[in-house]
Order: sequence, then C-alpha cells, then structure tokens
Amino acid sequence: MRHTRREVIERTVREFETLDRLVAGLPAAAWGLAVPRPETKDPWTVKDALVHITHWKADVGRSATGRRRPPEERGLGTHEGNRLVYLRWRDRSPEEVLAWHRRVQEEVLSDLLAAPEAWFSGREHPPAWPVDLEGHSAAHRARDIERALARDAARD
Repeated sequence: MRHTRREVIERTVREFETLDRLVAGLPAAAWGLAVPRPETKDPWTVKDALVHITHWKADVGRSATGRRRPPEERGLGTHEGNRLVYLRWRDRSPEEVLAWHRRVQEEVLSDLLAAPEAWFSGREHPPAWPVDLEGHSAAHRARDIERALARDAARD
C-alpha cells in the first residue's frame, strides 16, 4: 500500500488525541500504576508506557526527515533500546513526561510536513505504516495504560 502525507498525519493526530485525552487528567497516583509486563522485562508504570510510546514516535520523525538516531541508540536491539529509554525517564516527573509527549507530537507533525513525498508514497508499506505513530501507540494505550487504569478502578 502507498500512503499519503495527509492520511498519515490524520492517523497520527487521531491517535495522539485519543491518548492525550486519556493521560491529560490523570491523578498523580495513576502515573505510578504498574502496567502488565512479563517478569523478564522492566517493571513499567503508566508513565513508563507513555515514555515508551513517545520515544518511538520521535524516532519516526527522525526517520521521516533523514536524521539518524543518537549515537548511544545505534545498534541496540529492541530490548536494549527499550531499557535505555526506561532508564533515562523513570525518575522524571509525570509533568515532564506529559510535556515531552506533547512536544514530540508537535515535532513529529513538523517532521511529517517536512518529509519528502517519496517517504510516504515512494514504495509499498503495510497498511499500519508507520506503525509507531498509530498502531504501536494504540496497542500500548489499550494493553498497558487503559488496562492498568481499569484494574485500579475495579479495586475502588
């Protein structure tokens, strides 16, 4: 499937708005709720899940405009990359994370507007491409953040 700039931006904005509505009014305690994770992985909270989503969105923006990953991220496998992001952000406040999530959205939209047209339509991509702007975010939103919030609400 070939994509257009417009439809990629529309999907990116739609998922951001859904996610932002979910996290915008979270009480302080909700940010620290554990999300379901295998014991072999870092113990993420709601805050960590948002950091993870945001980091990989920023990576797509870099890719769209031909910028390389920072040197310390180059060559890392998925698990190592996720761990690096977790360690960088785990001690930051929810307010910092929320501000970063919003700043990255603005940067990604600017990157998508600046990306060459060939980045969108120059070759065939799966329908969910670029996955980190929509599908990856939606999956972590539902599987991690919404599930943790629902589990907490069920305890009340």
